[in-house]
Amino acid sequence: MKEITSLKSTLTAGGADEILTGLYGVSGDALTPYRLRLCAAADSFAQMFGKTEAALFSVSGRTEIGGNHTDHQNGRVLAAAVSLDVIAAAAPNGTNIIRVQSEGYPLDEIDLSNLNPLESEKNTAAALIRGVAARFAQLGYEIGGFDAYTTSNVLKGSGLSSSAAFEVLLGNIINAFFADEKETDVSIAQIGQYAENVYFGKPCGLMDQMAASVGGVVQIDFADPEKPDIARIAFDPAKAGYALCIIDSGADHADLTDAYAAIPQEMCAVAKALGKERLRFVDEAAFYENLPRLRKECGDRAVLRAIHFFGDHARVLREADALRNGDIDAFLDELTASGKSSFCYLQNVYDNRNPQEQAVSLVLALCEQMLGGKGGFRVHGGGFAGTVQAFVPLDMLDMFKTKMEAVTGTGSCHVLRLRALGGTKII
Repeated sequence: MKEITSLKSTLTAGGADEILTGLYGVSGDALTPYRLRLCAAADSFAQMFGKTEAALFSVSGRTEIGGNHTDHQNGRVLAAAVSLDVIAAAAPNGTNIIRVQSEGYPLDEIDLSNLNPLESEKNTAAALIRGVAARFAQLGYEIGGFDAYTTSNVLKGSGLSSSAAFEVLLGNIINAFFADEKETDVSIAQIGQYAENVYFGKPCGLMDQMAASVGGVVQIDFADPEKPDIARIAFDPAKAGYALCIIDSGADHADLTDAYAAIPQEMCAVAKALGKERLRFVDEAAFYENLPRLRKECGDRAVLRAIHFFGDHARVLREADALRNGDIDAFLDELTASGKSSFCYLQNVYDNRNPQEQAVSLVLALCEQMLGGKGGFRVHGGGFAGTVQAFVPLDMLDMFKTKMEAVTGTGSCHVLRLRALGGTKII
C-alpha cells in the first residue's frame, strides 16, 4: 500500500518504468500514456471510495496461438499474454464487503457472509468476484473486504479473454491483501477457472486464465490440470518480421453459451464412449477403429470435433518446435492448418442455427485473399463470433489493415504486442 500522491509521483518520475516496460513492451517516452492511465485509475479510486492509499495491479488479455478447444480435454495449448490489460487501484476496506467499480459499469458489492453460488448472478461480474473470494476461503484464507476501481482496454468479446483477465486480477488483489502472496500464478489461474465454471456458469478450460496469469509465450500441457506442465518460449513476432493482428468481425456473442458448451460436451461424449473422461486419454487408433459405432452413439459432429482435437493437440508440439527453431514459415503453416481444422471439423466459425450470419467466415476469407499465401490466420478463441487472428508480414500491414477495415469497420483491426509479464502488482 502506498499514499496515492506518492504512488503517482513514483509513476510520473519513472520509478516503475522497468515493470511497465515488461507489461507494455515499450520504454522511455512511449510509456507516458501508460503512466497517465495508471495515475487516472488511482485518482478515480480515490474519488470513488474516499481513500488516500492504494496498490496498483495489472493483468493482461491473452491470445491463443495453438490448440483450439483442446484445454478442456486435458490437451496442449500454445498461448501468449498481450499488451492490452485490465488494471486496478485497490485497498482493503476493513469491512466484510467487496466493492468493485469497473469503469463504465455499475458498482458490484459482494457480502462475504454468503459465498455460495447465486443463480441470479450467473453470467455477471458479481459471480466472478464471489467465486474468486469463495475459492480463497475454501483454501483456508481469511478473506476481508476491499475496494477496487478497474479499467480495461482488453477488448470485450474479442477472444482476448477479458473475463479471465478480470478473474486473475481479482486473484492477485486477494492474494496480496489476504493471502500473503502465497498463491502462485498457476494456482491463481485455477482459482479464476473455478469461479468461471462454478459461479459464472461457463464450462471453460484453463488456458485463458493460465496465459493471462503466467505471461509471455507459453506451451501448456493440461494432462494433469492440477499441475499443468508449462514451458516458456521466446518469440517476438516483430523480430520475425510479422505483426500480430486481431480482427473484430463485428459478430454478436449473445446467446452463444449453448454453442460453446456443446463442444466440450460432444468431445466428452466421444471419450466416454471409449471408456475415458477426456479425449486426451483416448487412443487415437482406437478412436478410428470404432468410428462406425461412435457415429451412431455420438453423432457425426461429435466425431468431427474429436478429429479436430487429435489434430490440434499434436499440432501444438510442431508449432512450439518451429518457434524454438526459428522456423517462422513452418509455424505459420501449422497455425493456418489449425484454423482450417477449426472451420471444417471443430465447426466453431459460425453458429449453424443462424447460417446467414457468418462474419468470422468472411474475415477468414478476406485474410486468405489479402495475404496470398503469406503469413497465417485462424479463428481466434472460442469462436462462433468475435475475432480472427492473423500474422501479417510487416511490409503488408498498412495494406492489410486498410483493406480489412474497409469491410469490418474503422478500428476493427488491432495490432498487438506480446507481453512478458503475467499478473503483476505494479506498486
